[in-house]
Amino acid sequence: MAKKTIITVATTGAWPKKENNPNVPMTPAEIADDVYDCWQAGAAVAHLHMRDDEGNGTMSTEKFCETVNLLHGKYPDCDIVLNLTTSGDLNATDETRQAHLKDLRPEMGSFDCGSMNWLNSSLFLNPPKFLEELGRNMQEWNVKPEIEVFDPGMIANAAYYLKKGVLKAPLHFQMCMGCANGIPGSMKNLVFMKETMESLCPGSTWSCFGVGHCAMEMLYGAVAMGGHIRVGMEDNVMYAKGRLAGSNRQFVERAVRVIREYGNEPATPAEAREILGLA
Repeated sequence: MAKKTIITVATTGAWPKKENNPNVPMTPAEIADDVYDCWQAGAAVAHLHMRDDEGNGTMSTEKFCETVNLLHGKYPDCDIVLNLTTSGDLNATDETRQAHLKDLRPEMGSFDCGSMNWLNSSLFLNPPKFLEELGRNMQEWNVKPEIEVFDPGMIANAAYYLKKGVLKAPLHFQMCMGCANGIPGSMKNLVFMKETMESLCPGSTWSCFGVGHCAMEMLYGAVAMGGHIRVGMEDNVMYAKGRLAGSNRQFVERAVRVIREYGNEPATPAEAREILGLA
């Protein structure tokens, strides 16, 4: 049988607005419709951020609940795995970053495994106290962490939290490549990240995305190296150089083609649940 590759679609993120690309979904209704469209195209997981009424990133539990309820109410056949962010607003508190997980109990949530400078302009803070609280709450709420790592030191942090019991094996990593102030996106660096993960956290699964000019290299590289992939307008509003993306579905459809050209098959949500230990 062909190997199954999970496609995660990151539809919205906290940054791009309509002036960056008019096709970015922003409202709960737009996001719900977009997730369904991407599920039909082959995405097995949807990584969701919310926006406030001005289009800025928000951790509003109300917005998360509205979006999830719209998706399930309007599209009851959609069995996509929902992965809700815990880092959609740099001004959020430790409490507001987790409240929606407690209320909605999604199958997955993001766990950003360390602090960093962000885009040469601000601080993305994930202090130990917060991470330990988040990890233990995720276990209590039965939410699987997607461990987002922006450099190899964050993989070492995950190994520490695994040993301490804050995280529980098997872990699932998202290699975030090419973000400003994070590890640059190159094949050499992706190999290093994968080898670091395998050394420190054996038995883990992993996915990858590349921001900007490294997006295609990371897409092809992750598939070739046996990983899973993430695509979507959170990471890139351009489909190709000088060409705005027409939709998130366009990114998913390309990912499906790449996976099949390699000889793999895109995982269904049910298959993704089995691979990730959610079933």
